[in-house]
Amino acid sequence: MSTPVPRTPTRQSAAVLTSSRQRREGSRAGSPSRNPAERALLRMQSSAGNRATTTAVQRARGADKGKAPETGGADKGKAPESGGADKGKAPESGGASPGAKKKDYRDRIAALLDRFKKNLEPIDTFIKGVQTPVNAGFTQQAAVAANEGLKHSAAASGTSAASGNLLTEAAGTVVSGMDAYKNMKDAKKHETGAGHHTAKKKAKVKGADAVIGAAGSGSYSAAVAKEVTKIQKAADAAVASEASGVASASVGAVKGVRAAFRAGGAARKYLKVKELGDPHLVHAGSLARLNESREQAGWAAAEAYVALDAYWKHEGEGRLELVSEAIDAAWEAMGEARDAAETLRRAERDVERLSTVQGYAKKKQLTKVGKETVGGAVGESTKAAAGVVTAVAAGTAGLASNPVGWGLAGAGAGLVLGVTLYKALRAATKRYEEVRHPERWAPEGETSAEAASRGASLKHALTFWKKVSQGERQAMAREIYALAAGPGVPGSGGTTAEMRESARALLVALKSGPAQHGLEPEAWAATLDDPAKSSGWIKEIAEQLASG
Repeated sequence: MSTPVPRTPTRQSAAVLTSSRQRREGSRAGSPSRNPAERALLRMQSSAGNRATTTAVQRARGADKGKAPETGGADKGKAPESGGADKGKAPESGGASPGAKKKDYRDRIAALLDRFKKNLEPIDTFIKGVQTPVNAGFTQQAAVAANEGLKHSAAASGTSAASGNLLTEAAGTVVSGMDAYKNMKDAKKHETGAGHHTAKKKAKVKGADAVIGAAGSGSYSAAVAKEVTKIQKAADAAVASEASGVASASVGAVKGVRAAFRAGGAARKYLKVKELGDPHLVHAGSLARLNESREQAGWAAAEAYVALDAYWKHEGEGRLELVSEAIDAAWEAMGEARDAAETLRRAERDVERLSTVQGYAKKKQLTKVGKETVGGAVGESTKAAAGVVTAVAAGTAGLASNPVGWGLAGAGAGLVLGVTLYKALRAATKRYEEVRHPERWAPEGETSAEAASRGASLKHALTFWKKVSQGERQAMAREIYALAAGPGVPGSGGTTAEMRESARALLVALKSGPAQHGLEPEAWAATLDDPAKSSGWIKEIAEQLASG
């Protein structure tokens, strides 16, 4: 037990506090200010008092939890947890394994780099879409007018633009490499199933991003060297311009080809989803059978009530037994009619849900085809053509005297800029709706968060480094999983077998089938009936809806 605090120091402390308060009031009234030594002493006292208060609060909290305070150091029989002198127990701060610490640091570094890259992306977008084409135009104009001052200014602006692009590309390369490594480890940890497929696909995508990012960094380095040689009026300016053009053309061609493959993958996925057919037509027969069952159950219930009415009017021996049996029959018939009607309503609702998610999946793939075609295949290819023109013309006056080159560069940059702005606007709109109307896409059966004000929602929409956690895509992923999950998952037991098979066919069309998960069809179906794997499945479906 701790020693009780004496009463005398408490009264002294109160007196000290009163005296200190009186001195402060007297100082405000015009008393002479204290000397530096006195002020330093007061600061030390204040700091000591704050530390003592903190220690006391933490000791009280530790006593409530049955342990000593983490920052304290005066308890008997136990050293403070922030220290390292505990003989029988390691300090809490050092109790974690070295591997866990290393992983935590790696994740924190990756998050900081990703945040840094995303903060650079708006500037990088402006540079690529506006500053670089304008610089090329001024360079061409300076060459035609033989204006050395304008040439120097355009080269200086070009150096800063290429340096900004290089910084963003290098940061993105490091982040992509770290993400690829992390997902490779996750894929090895999850040998099969949705977690394995999601991590494996991300590892491939991020690995390709890292490789292309490294090549892009080299291209921007060559662009910086080209602009520097222009500033210095070096003799090898033509060689630097040619090297920059070749690097830019190569990276643009690779990005264009990759975008074309992505567009092709999205188009194939769209066709596979379309082949599933309209759920209203596909399930018309099953709905008709359910409706027929409902009608038959209704007729059976009506006949049971007619029989019950007849038995009520029957006179004679055994009347009560017949009436009792008629009541039981009528009650059972009514239950069957009610169940048949409920099954039909649920099937009709599931058909609507399946139709909605299939339409959403097709829309997502068409949107991806458009973005990859315009911003990637066409835009990057146009920029690659501009790089070719730069390299070819480098032997004479370079890009400066060839309006075709900077015209192509401007056109390619305009396409890429347009797609980037479209993506940014869509993401901002989703972030706004996420906090302004949280009930719109909240999980069914869960209480949605309180709606934010318009100002707070606009502020959240501008946080471009954050991803949407509760949006339409996540809601559609939950709908698909609810339809495809087995009867063992809560909320999916009433789904008909035909509807469940259709939803699972949609999963196969979205490239989330047994082949992608490395499982046999029976084992794959078993994962859909495991409530413990629900979150992994929803994450997997959301990823596949967004990818090609």
